[in-house]
Amino acid sequence: MASDRKQTQLRLSPDVLANGKDAAKARGLDFNKYVERLIVEDTTGARAAGMEAAQRLIDQHGGFLDDLERQFDEPAGDVRPGAAA
Repeated sequence: MASDRKQTQLRLSPDVLANGKDAAKARGLDFNKYVERLIVEDTTGARAAGMEAAQRLIDQHGGFLDDLERQFDEPAGDVRPGAAA
């Protein structure tokens, strides 16, 4: 219901505002919706739950992810077009 929305004013530094607008755009949101989502996630515990889930993933699979990252960072070796593998 748009009729129950309240207007408010924020004072942000130019850099914070620009970064916020860029972040909103990257997520396909307008700035107002982005700010609203941040507040909702922060005040409902949704953000904390997501961070806890991410930490569990890192704790459980961090070694595998580190190994995978190292493999991607290593040179591929002598790979020539048309060479047999």
